[in-house]
Amino acid sequence: MKKNIALLAGGYSGEYAISIQTAKTISQNLDTEKYQVYKIVVTREGWKHETTDGKTIEVDKNDFSITIEGKKITFDCVFIAIHGTPGEDGRIQGYLDMINIPYTSCNAIVSALTFNKSYCNKVVKDLKTVNIANSVHLIKGNPYSVGTILDKINFPLFVKPNEGGSSLGVSKVKSVEALLPAIEKAFKEDQQVLIEEFIEGREVTIGVYRLGDTITTLPATEIVSKNEFFDYEAKYTPGVTNEITPAPISENINEELKTKAGLLYRYLNCKGVVRMDFIIEKKTNKLFFLEVNTMPGQSENSIVPQQVRAAGMNLKDFYGAILDDCLKNSLSN
Repeated sequence: MKKNIALLAGGYSGEYAISIQTAKTISQNLDTEKYQVYKIVVTREGWKHETTDGKTIEVDKNDFSITIEGKKITFDCVFIAIHGTPGEDGRIQGYLDMINIPYTSCNAIVSALTFNKSYCNKVVKDLKTVNIANSVHLIKGNPYSVGTILDKINFPLFVKPNEGGSSLGVSKVKSVEALLPAIEKAFKEDQQVLIEEFIEGREVTIGVYRLGDTITTLPATEIVSKNEFFDYEAKYTPGVTNEITPAPISENINEELKTKAGLLYRYLNCKGVVRMDFIIEKKTNKLFFLEVNTMPGQSENSIVPQQVRAAGMNLKDFYGAILDDCLKNSLSN
């Protein structure tokens, strides 16, 4: 008997369109002989499923069900494909935990922690597994000054929304004059801002996932952007960025990257597939942690699908394994 899978897409952030693309890729690569997939688009106006004949069905949030032609449909598992809030910050996960429906991603606490870049950095730094750039954390409404910021970190700097993705609201700042406008730009996207020292080097990113008790790393990708950094345009405009998979890095650095990404995944108690971003510092070859993406982009040409293919797998088998692991764990709990 087919398992009913809810595929959640959309969300409340500027990453809505990217989420729709992610859900499309996942949907096209789920085994229709094993799963009955219902895409549910989440917006502030409502959570809705559109039937094949164009009817819009509202989700009953009391038990996360939909009713089609008088038949009530409940779900065996939820495949979350929402970038940003409420799918990447733990809100959806908390709701699903309360009504006891399993899902494919990190739990509510882990999602909330990793979504907050500053708090996640503090936890990762305390683990003493990998280097972390110096930074300053600002909260809207709390006083701050340029002088205080520059007492702690040096130019050039990255100014970014503390909770957000797709590099929306991110600026690279090289002068005092540009700092306040960059902070204001980031505050338009979020109530918190993270200011980090720039680490010159090569940006690499690596997918990590768990099946049962086994944590596996995918082949790493080096990101080479024609822009000054990997901004929104570089991420989503063809030709602006060269994503090289597997990354052309030394065997020693590759092993260190895989080991540390796996350790962070375990220490942070991640679940499902995540993507971790790092910088290999130019002068020292030291590895610096950037962030954890617990809901990495999955559009056809996104980095994780590239890495899955480079590992010799296809997306149908990969997503199927993630779903089957989720369903198996739900039965054993």
